[in-house]
Amino acid sequence: MSVAHPVTSWSIPTAPVTLAGDEVHVWRASLKQPASHVQRLFLTLTPDERERAGRFHFQKDRDHFTVARGLLRAILGRYLHEAPERLRFDYSSYGKPRLSEQFQRSALRFNVSHSHEFVVYALTRGRKIGVDIEYHRADVVGEEIAERFFSTNEVRDLCALPGHLREEAFFNCWTRKEAYIKARGEGLSHPLDQFDVSLAPGKPAALLATRGDARELSRWTICAFTTEGNYSAALAVEGHDLRFKYWRWLDWSN
Repeated sequence: MSVAHPVTSWSIPTAPVTLAGDEVHVWRASLKQPASHVQRLFLTLTPDERERAGRFHFQKDRDHFTVARGLLRAILGRYLHEAPERLRFDYSSYGKPRLSEQFQRSALRFNVSHSHEFVVYALTRGRKIGVDIEYHRADVVGEEIAERFFSTNEVRDLCALPGHLREEAFFNCWTRKEAYIKARGEGLSHPLDQFDVSLAPGKPAALLATRGDARELSRWTICAFTTEGNYSAALAVEGHDLRFKYWRWLDWSN
């Protein structure tokens, strides 16, 4: 199933946010923040997260990790009514983060993606979800890379497009495939050539075919959304007839 959102309307919440069982909430934020904001978020991180931040060679990368992780805590804290620094995470065998057992009663599930200067978060209750955002880089677009990561059908569809549409189509395909495998929680252990997604600019995002388990095709909703600038973004979520809300993070009180 597909959901077409040609222009995404991002709102700034003016009241506490609640997440119903049939809703998907997507948050976006800039990774480029003043030093005072970065420091405030750094103080909410656990010692191991601070250590991870310190492993980055460049200050920009340390700051981006701090903002992405600190905002994850701040956003989840809003839904859980918990202080961001109190949250704890576990990880699947494939490295996908989830809330630790003490917070599992909320059924809150989430996924995170960041690229260049943006980070996005997708949240649901009791549904598997994956999200991906990619900054358009012309140097990674090419038939050789597509043949390595895309299915035969996707490569054919990409090459059939006019040249001026191929960069956007490439990143449409990339983000939709990445969102789907992140939602499944299997990482790159799931063969990328075993499913097809739509990629043509202007056409709805969709999971077009799966090989091995035909039930997968009817299990997921694939949705593309827009941020700003030269990005593509998509999410995959279990279920259908869902309501989508898009939020901008501007509250730095956390």
